[in-house]
Amino acid sequence: MGPEDAGTSARNRVWTAAAHQQGTSAAPQRQHGAMSSSGQRVLIAGRSLTLTNLDKVLYPAAGTTKRDVIAYFEAIAPWMIPHVKDRPVTRKRWADGVDGPVFFEKNLPRGAPDWIAHHTIHHEHHDLEYPVADDLPTIVWLAQQAALELHVPQWRFDRDGQPQFPDRLVLDLDPGDGVGLRECAEVAGAAREILHGMGLDPLPVTSGSKGIHLYAPLDGTSSTADVSAVAHELARALEQDMPDLVLSTMSRAERAGKVFVDWSQNNGNKTTIAPYSLRGTSLPTVAAPRRWDELTEPGLRQLRYEEVLERAQDHGDLLHPVAAAALAVGRPDHGRWHSDDGTERADATRASHDDHGGSAADDRLARYRSMRDPERTPEPVPVDVPTVRQDGAPTFVIQEHHATRDHYDFRLEHDGVLVSWALPKGEPTDPAANHLAVQTEDHPLEYGGFEGIIPAGEYGGGTVTIWDSGTYDCEKWREGAEVIVTLHGRTRGSRRVALLHTGGRGGRETKNWLIHRTKEQPDALDPPPATRRTAASGERHGQRSTLAPFAERRPMLATPARTRSPLDPGDWAFEMKWDGIRALAAVGGDGVQLRSRNGNDLTDQYPELQALADHVGVDGVLDGEIVALDEHGRPSFGQLQGRMGRTGAREISAAARTAPVRFIVFDVLAADGHDLTRLSYTHRREALATIVDPGDVIEVPPAFDGTLDDAMTESRSLGLEGVVAKRRSSRYAEGRRSDAWLKWKHHATQEVVVGGWRPGAGRRAGGVGSLLLGVPGADGLAYVGKVGTGFRDRDLDDIERMLRPLRRVTSPFSTDVPRADQADAHWVTPRYVAEVEFTEWTAGGRLRHPSWRGWRPDKRPEDVVREPAAEMRELGAEA
Repeated sequence: MGPEDAGTSARNRVWTAAAHQQGTSAAPQRQHGAMSSSGQRVLIAGRSLTLTNLDKVLYPAAGTTKRDVIAYFEAIAPWMIPHVKDRPVTRKRWADGVDGPVFFEKNLPRGAPDWIAHHTIHHEHHDLEYPVADDLPTIVWLAQQAALELHVPQWRFDRDGQPQFPDRLVLDLDPGDGVGLRECAEVAGAAREILHGMGLDPLPVTSGSKGIHLYAPLDGTSSTADVSAVAHELARALEQDMPDLVLSTMSRAERAGKVFVDWSQNNGNKTTIAPYSLRGTSLPTVAAPRRWDELTEPGLRQLRYEEVLERAQDHGDLLHPVAAAALAVGRPDHGRWHSDDGTERADATRASHDDHGGSAADDRLARYRSMRDPERTPEPVPVDVPTVRQDGAPTFVIQEHHATRDHYDFRLEHDGVLVSWALPKGEPTDPAANHLAVQTEDHPLEYGGFEGIIPAGEYGGGTVTIWDSGTYDCEKWREGAEVIVTLHGRTRGSRRVALLHTGGRGGRETKNWLIHRTKEQPDALDPPPATRRTAASGERHGQRSTLAPFAERRPMLATPARTRSPLDPGDWAFEMKWDGIRALAAVGGDGVQLRSRNGNDLTDQYPELQALADHVGVDGVLDGEIVALDEHGRPSFGQLQGRMGRTGAREISAAARTAPVRFIVFDVLAADGHDLTRLSYTHRREALATIVDPGDVIEVPPAFDGTLDDAMTESRSLGLEGVVAKRRSSRYAEGRRSDAWLKWKHHATQEVVVGGWRPGAGRRAGGVGSLLLGVPGADGLAYVGKVGTGFRDRDLDDIERMLRPLRRVTSPFSTDVPRADQADAHWVTPRYVAEVEFTEWTAGGRLRHPSWRGWRPDKRPEDVVREPAAEMRELGAEA
């Protein structure tokens, strides 16, 4: 069905419904329901109203008439009503069409039908009666009034007409001059990540005007002030993360070239265009719910009413999880409401959306179903209302869930469902440590056996595996307050845990519980998970029984690439290569510890990197690079040399002032007791984005979006060292060099082992003039040449002091050293690693034109491998 067919079909249904209610005499007199301009009374869903001026053109640019508008609102009502139900409707009316004046109307006019539900809102100087669009006749009446735009707040009335707390959070992404939907979509994606981190799952709506709205369901327990404050902080966070694109303040003068994140839509006095409402723009566009993947498609645009109606008929309400969550909280009788005359009315949306039998009040799985499409996810989505199981002990399951935020899902069978909590840090094993437990929607009992992959883009997209399952003994269950149970797990043994609600009224606190392993435990308590290793636990899901001590951990190493072969960006991620010192960082109760690639403790040398503790939300082990920046903001290995080898506190403090460093984080090995090295690169990067909040001297640069050639070009333009390609499916090969990571450099550099030195001449007389260099080979340390340029006088003095204790009589090199270099050589034990830059390798295996870059205290001699030259070619014999 095309857009025109959809519009015609909708138009016909209006008149067909009216004729069916009135009898054949009420049928339209002309094709497609045309009526005389004097109007005609029709009966819609048992309510009588008059439709007038149906041929009036309301959108001249599109030729859209009032008849078309009424037909659209009638057809879209089943999907629209859940989003406006019980909310005061503010209208913007264009009686003469969108080219004429607009009337802004809040109060219900005196001539309105008496069957329209309404409630009073007390303002400072007056009271207003607001209509409530809870049924089809009211929606059609609003369309008859040429109320093209319907605006509603984020809260609903209770049955007594009193405003409730908001049940949804809304962000309005409003583009300024010079930006459009593409930039709004970019900001929407960033906001989605932040909201996911808050435990909220937003859905997008193209506003029908210029921008994008994001809707996230709330549990109805936070005040408008609390929600508004959270939205304001979220907008500020986006502005801080994307200062060149995002604006969080109301200043119109600053909006050019930026997307204004309007957080004020959550103010109790503010309203937002209702989902599925038309807009009073030149064309009949609509505030249209969208899929997240649509926001990244080229040609993203606002949708017209014909398209939106067709999408709703084909795919249903993409925003239904928000509406369902709103209808499931608040009033005790959320399935029914009362008008001012005391007449009880059925929920107009029940016939459209309750296909499972029973009311939402009786069905604890209503919200679960509303958030999942059985055609798109392998999760069990039963159609029956849950019933309490009478056979046997109640069950429990703990599932490991690798999603936007890796976590564990803790589920207890109770009242026919699995009451569920998300555990960001997993089940506690120490009675002295409480872990956060965020209550989520109830799940069906069938979910207790679910393992599988939830597709990307679906709610909870990611991999679900069972971590433990079994039965439990219930000691106490105080609804919404306290639960104490003894679990009898098949793989983790028996243990007693308690869940305690944290209380409070602000923000998300009302969903937050604490899970606690009690001091009193069953007599036959099995060893805690951290000390067990079974095929069903650690070995299966990539966890170690006990994490290796930090001092024993080593980073994964990249292999120098010999050619620039094409790599599929779908299989490989491309990251910038940073010119610094590789380091692992352990974050925990003792602060931050830093170790170099060869295991040297760097903690005291870089005190400013203790800031990492303030930016990591878990105890963990991170992989990254310590860099110092030059005056252009580019990593400078020369600058970093001023920080290496410092020992005294005063010396370190002085060096930190002249050469401050940053920590570039690009991988994670462990988080909260879980070893992540067996996870894929993609999952580790997702975990990294979850646990590290960049800022201060901590950075988490994203992978490059493009091809390897594009990445190399970008790296060169930024003055960086090169590019590292990482296979997306690869695990973290700790302490090993792997072909799953490949590196390219713009300038040829080589790590070398110093095996001797030659005295200088002139002003260098009596001291070090050049260093004799080697690279480990099959037969030992192969001589690769000498370096005598790139030094500062201070460097040479330090070098002499370093090498003096290592003097030896014989050459450490396994290959011949030219006679000229041997004549006055001072041999040393090959203990220190340095780095040089050079132009190419000769056919004889020597470095051409090497220049000193500095020491590499983070490397051991056995770590050194021969690197290709920048152009990855070798030349003929040296002249």
